[in-house]
Amino acid sequence: MIRNCLAITASALALVACASTPPDAPVEAAVVAPAPLSKFDLAMQTADELVATGYEQVAISRLEQLLGSPELTRTERAEALVSMGEIKVSDRGFDTWGAIENLEEAVDEYGDTEWLEAATSLRDYARGKATSFNFLLEQPETPRSKKFDLLMDLGEHDRARDLMTAYNLMPSNAQLVAMYQIGYLCEGDTLTGQEYELVEPDGSERSVRFCDLGK
Repeated sequence: MIRNCLAITASALALVACASTPPDAPVEAAVVAPAPLSKFDLAMQTADELVATGYEQVAISRLEQLLGSPELTRTERAEALVSMGEIKVSDRGFDTWGAIENLEEAVDEYGDTEWLEAATSLRDYARGKATSFNFLLEQPETPRSKKFDLLMDLGEHDRARDLMTAYNLMPSNAQLVAMYQIGYLCEGDTLTGQEYELVEPDGSERSVRFCDLGK
């Protein structure tokens, strides 16, 4: 009975409220939930967030996974290639050769999409960077530490590692982080060889060695 009385009272109050509302009173717009992101948009957003927080190599891996999907449209595939090329040719991407390869694919295979201009511009920039770096590598007066930097930036990581270990070079923290994210450096008590200290973008401190030297 009490429940029925409350229901009647509530109904009456609602009628009074409606009756007392002016006909020209503004009506609040309904709150519409945003549409969920597609798998493509989610992957691209994740890559952007990874780059923003200093995890370029992880972002590259995420985009490589995305490009392995057969569901992508031509435009989506071109966008992913351009984004990956842009990351690789950046200061912390450490893979200029890889960037050129990605951007050439975007131009040659997906030149009919809206990403042609961006891909062409970035490809030309990456090519110029590679040419300049190769010239410096060939100069006998270029210091070994500089050659290591050049090899890392070009994406010739095996050669960079060999130079680093042969002459006991000390990379920058950004280079060590990249080598750790790529998979050249590992944590583990069973590993031998030179130990390197690095600080990840989130502040995590790690003591690492080359992964294959302990095998």
